Order: sequence, then C-alpha cells, then structure tokens
Amino acid sequence: MRFGLHYWNFSTPADPAATAPTLADTARIVEQAGFSSFTVMDHFFQMEGIAPAEEPMLEAYTTLGYVAAKTERMTLGVLVTGVMYRYPGILAKAVTTLDVLSGGRARLGIGASWYEREQRGLGVPVVSVTERFERLEETLRICLQMWSDDNGPFEGKHYQLTETLCSPPPLRRPRPPIMIGGDGERKTLRLVARYADSCNLFGGDVAEVARKLDVLRGHCETESRDYATIEPTVLYVRPVLADVDSFLADVERYAELGIAEIQVMPDRHPVEFAEQLAERVVPRIPAVNS
Repeated sequence: MRFGLHYWNFSTPADPAATAPTLADTARIVEQAGFSSFTVMDHFFQMEGIAPAEEPMLEAYTTLGYVAAKTERMTLGVLVTGVMYRYPGILAKAVTTLDVLSGGRARLGIGASWYEREQRGLGVPVVSVTERFERLEETLRICLQMWSDDNGPFEGKHYQLTETLCSPPPLRRPRPPIMIGGDGERKTLRLVARYADSCNLFGGDVAEVARKLDVLRGHCETESRDYATIEPTVLYVRPVLADVDSFLADVERYAELGIAEIQVMPDRHPVEFAEQLAERVVPRIPAVNS
C-alpha cells in the first residue's frame, strides 16, 4: 500500500508570505518519509461546512507546478479536478504540462464538481447533475484522445474540438494515469469501470468502502473490464494523529480490501503534521519502510 498527503487548507500559517515555504517544507518532509503522492483540492473558495468560504485557497495546477519544483519522486495530482472548471482540451494540456515539468509524475484526478457557490461567484456555468456527468464522460474521452496518437477532431454533445493536438506529449507512458473521485454507485463508479486507472473513495467507514468496491466490481463485469486493473484509493477523513493505533488498524483493514493508496489530511500546521507523521506513524507502517 502507498500513502499520500492531501493538502487541503492554506489558512495555516496565516501570513500569505509563508504559504509557499510551508507548502514546500511539508512536501519535502513527506517525500523523504516515503510518501508516494501529493494532492491538492480543485477549489477557488474554501469548502463551506468545513471552514469559511473566505479562507485562503490556491489554484490547483499552479500549486502543483510549484510543488513539482520542490520534490523529486512523488506523484502529483488534484483530488479532484471539477469537470466544469476547465475546458477539456485545456485540462489535458495543464496535466501534460505538469507531467513534463515534473519528469513524468502527474496524474489526472477528476470528478463531476459540485460547489455551486464558487462556480456562481466566479462565473463558471452551473448545469444539472445529469449534464455534469455527460461532460465528465466527454472530458475523459477527450483526454484519452489527446494522450494518444490521434490528433483528429472530437465531436461530442457538449464539446467539439477540431484537432486534439497535444505537443509535447506527456512523459509518463503510456499516459498520465486517470483517477476518478467520488463514490456514486450509478454513474461515478460506472465511469471508473469504463475509463479510469484508479478510483478515490471517502474513507470514513471501512465496511462502506468494501460495499462500494463490490458495486465497482459489478460495473466492471458489465463493462467487460478486469477489476484487478483498477487501483482503489481512499481519502482518510479522520484525524490520523489523534489516534494512531486506530489509523494503523484501519490501514490493515483497507489493505485486506486491496486499497492501493491512502491519502491523509493535515489537521494542524502542515509542517508539524508532516513531522509528526514521519516520527509517529511512518516507522510503524511496514509498507513505507520496506
């Protein structure tokens, strides 16, 4: 099993001048500790319900470009890109740019998007859930075409591209891996079975994750997809450092389910969190130390 850090909050430290060095230090510490991935959210306002919308939030791909220059090994991605926030061809180009500049370390994380306040606030079109999923599927098809040898047109219901040229191509071969985030059983997991290399589920309850994986297996059968070719991942939503023993017990249970990666989230100053992970958690995880 692999581990990743999901950097979701830019409010600590409060001084914006300290944001960049804090981000860099945190990424370097977890990379040195053996973490395999580093992700950020694709939001422009902080998520209401977790913190005030007015709290600081950085644009995702600019942030990852900075992290790419400060790290050497970790996979970099957005957990997850909102499909409405960028035209598909531009999104493919952004991920390709990150991949080239990071030495082949980018992955595309994508979902249907949901946060209407930031969309309305910044002038992003708000459409129905049905249309968001239609656009998500077209976006996946466009990215796959742009990362192939086919530079021809794409004609969809929502997007029309006269040519899908992407030069330079990604360094990652055969292309950057695609992760679809969300655990909707009828649409999201079906798209995972049809298009994705990995899925990302909310890790609040191990039994519920197991049930979602069973749903995914069913979609794989329908799509004639080998379930074993999909890497399931989990965003661990509980505070890791509050009860390390409980976290490690969950890690074992997720490993038994075949979870390939667990992302954890800072619940305090990010550098302190990374240091505590390296000191109190990582030495007790055989997968990180092997």
